[in-house]
Amino acid sequence: LAHIDASLIEHLRGTEHLLRDWGATETVCAAGLYHALYSTDGYAPALATLAERRQMAGLIGVDAEGLAYLYGACDREKFHPRIGTPAQRVFADRFSATEYEIEHERLAQFCELTLANELEIAGRSARYRAKHRVELLRLCDQMSVLVGRACRDACRDLLI
Repeated sequence: LAHIDASLIEHLRGTEHLLRDWGATETVCAAGLYHALYSTDGYAPALATLAERRQMAGLIGVDAEGLAYLYGACDREKFHPRIGTPAQRVFADRFSATEYEIEHERLAQFCELTLANELEIAGRSARYRAKHRVELLRLCDQMSVLVGRACRDACRDLLI
């Protein structure tokens, strides 16, 4: 499948690689490799259906599948602006059209995965980086207290 200036598999592997470089847990790294499993708010093709969640959890692990689901389910327009505010604990799920509480640790994992996804694309595509630089800097700033130092440094090094 095609993805911005690359194939989807190149992007997924690149996202996983960034997370590994940053010292993310195996759960977050696996979710990075499979973050487009159910499609995303910004990428429509799905590799599996929501009806296959149990099978996917059996393949990649329950926690990694749960994070990949969360990433795909995120209603970015509703949820991203909440990050960095008291409302950040209320997740907006586009699949179920519901909102529910997200635990702090899961929110931190979600943010690290989100930034790895965006920085992988921005690092590979000068055109994407130029077009979305201001938006990406804002997102990095919003998520900065929730992610590790290596992630924050990667944001600074690539975007500033």
